[in-house]
Amino acid sequence: MNILVIDGQGGQLGSQIIKKIIGKYPDIDLTAVGTNAAATTAMVKAGAKKAATGENPVIVACRKADVIIGPIGIVIADALLGEITPEAARAVGQSNAVRILIPINKCDNLVAGITKQTLSVLIEDALYKLEEIINNHLN
Repeated sequence: MNILVIDGQGGQLGSQIIKKIIGKYPDIDLTAVGTNAAATTAMVKAGAKKAATGENPVIVACRKADVIIGPIGIVIADALLGEITPEAARAVGQSNAVRILIPINKCDNLVAGITKQTLSVLIEDALYKLEEIINNHLN
C-alpha cells in the first residue's frame, strides 16, 4: 500500500501526520510531496524517506498512490495561498486513491458543518480513517 502525504506552506500538518504514520507503520510505503521546499524539508525531518517538491511530483505521485492524505485545499485550485495549481488539484481529484482530506478552515476555504477542532484532533481522526483502510486492505 502506497501512502502519499501532500502538504504546503510550512509542512506542519504533513510532518505531524508522517511522524504518526511511521510510528505505527514503520515499514509502510510512504511518499511525501511538498508544494514548496519548506514543506518538503519538514516532512523529511519527520521521517519521510521518499520526498519531492512541486507540481509535477504531486501529479506523478497521485498516479501511484493508494491513499492520499492532506489538507482539504489539495483538491482546490489556487488553495494554500496559491501553492496548489489547477493541475495538482486535478491530479489529486482524479486519482484512483482514497483521499483523506483534513478540513482546515484557512485560506478562504471554509467547510460547513465542521466544528472548531484542534489540529491534533483532526490528525487523529485522519489516522483512524487510514487505519481502517489499511486493515480492510490486509483482510
